[in-house]
Amino acid sequence: MKKTFLTITVITALFFTSCKDNANKDNLENTTTETVDNTADDIVTATSTNVDGQVMHMTFNNTKGTASVTFNGETIDLNQERAGSGIWYKNDTYELRGKGNDIQLKKDGNVIFEHKDDMVNTEAKNAKGDVLTMTFNNTEGTVKAFLNGGEQIDLTQKKAASGIWYANDTYELRGKGDNYTLTKDGKTVFEN
Repeated sequence: MKKTFLTITVITALFFTSCKDNANKDNLENTTTETVDNTADDIVTATSTNVDGQVMHMTFNNTKGTASVTFNGETIDLNQERAGSGIWYKNDTYELRGKGNDIQLKKDGNVIFEHKDDMVNTEAKNAKGDVLTMTFNNTEGTVKAFLNGGEQIDLTQKKAASGIWYANDTYELRGKGDNYTLTKDGKTVFEN
């Protein structure tokens, strides 16, 4: 009797389960699935000016690996290529390469636009043996300074009566000729 009761219970459970599965299949067949892409493209825009005053506008879609360049009234669509460093985009006619703010656009292998920042690297030493290494970006009006190879100090150019003056919230760099003074919170940390 127990075997018969157990068998009837198992058969009944299987029957109801199979009916339930068929109902779910019927519902799935009548359901429409709509995929919504909630991922926004990673878009970066940039503008560059060459020594002749020509302006090139660039829009990079980092999600799709494409770039759109507007130069001399023409819009150029380019696809990203694998670059060792910096950027590289091209199509059958144009090629765009760059690193940092430096950028170059070629048409059929000939350079038609180029921008290079005016960079100056210098180093100053004082009698104590301290070394102040500086990379000036004269195009942007900035300097990256390193005292004794330590942390990078980013400074922005200020209007000086004579010589140079760069500052941020903590540091000031002043100089004239080959003489430099770096202060931190008003206290001199380097002077040569």
